[in-house]
Amino acid sequence: MLNYSVYKHPKSKVWVTFVHGAGGSSSIWFKQVREFRKHFNILLLDLRGHGNSKPVLKDAFNSKYTFDSITEDIVEVIEKEKIEKSHFVGISLGTILIRNLAEKYPDLVSSMIMGGAIMKLNFRSQVLMRLGVVFKSVVPYMMLYKLFAFIIMPKKNHKQSRLLFANEAKKLYQKEFIRWFRLTSEINPLLRFFRAKDINIRTLYMMGEEDHLFLPTIKKVVSVHKFSELLVIKNSGHVVNVEQPEVFNKESIAFIGQF
Repeated sequence: MLNYSVYKHPKSKVWVTFVHGAGGSSSIWFKQVREFRKHFNILLLDLRGHGNSKPVLKDAFNSKYTFDSITEDIVEVIEKEKIEKSHFVGISLGTILIRNLAEKYPDLVSSMIMGGAIMKLNFRSQVLMRLGVVFKSVVPYMMLYKLFAFIIMPKKNHKQSRLLFANEAKKLYQKEFIRWFRLTSEINPLLRFFRAKDINIRTLYMMGEEDHLFLPTIKKVVSVHKFSELLVIKNSGHVVNVEQPEVFNKESIAFIGQF
C-alpha cells in the first residue's frame, strides 16, 4: 500500500486528497497543509515508487505501469480510511490520475482542483518524450529529469520548483524512473479521451500564466466543458502551488467552500 498521512479536523467532515506529480512526493504540498488543515480533513499520498512509497515485490515483475493500476493504489488508501467522498487537489501528472479516478469512481469525487494540469502534449513535448525513450537507458535519469524540468519551467522565478522536484526525483530508483517515463510517453489516447468528454464534476483549473506548454490546451478545454473553470495565476509557471502558494490556497479553499 502507498505511504500516506492523514490530518483530521476536529469538526469538519470534508476531506481533501492531494496527489502529486511524477518525480515529486507528498512533501511538495508543504505550503498547503497548514492552511487546508484549518478547514478540512487532509489525505496526503506518496505515489508508488515516490517519497516513502518504496517499490514492492509484485512491482518488480511489472516492467510497465498503467494509469489504471496507479489510480487503484489511490483508491485502496481511500477505502482503507473509509473516506466516502473527497475533493481532490493535483499538480502536473497528478491531475491525470485524478481525472482518471473521477471517470472510474465518480461517487468518490466531490470536486477537482487541477494545478498545472496536463491535457495534451504538444508537438515539442512529444518529440522530447520520444528522445527520452530512446536515450533513457544510456543517459543518467537525473540528467533527463532536469532537462525536462528546465523545458517545462524555464524561467528564473521557476527555479524553486525545479529544485524541489529535482531533489525529490533523486529518491527514485533508475528502474522506477524508467517505468514512470514509459507511462508518461503513452498518455496521448487517454488525454484525447479526457478532452473529448466533459464530466459532471465541478473542476477548477489553476494554471500559471507562464505555463507555456500546457495552458493553451486548458483554455480550449474549459471553453467547451461546462463544469470546468479556469484561473490563470500571474507570475507563475507550471507548479502553481509552490510558486504562488497564497493565491493557490485562497482560491482552492474558496472553491471547495462552495460545496
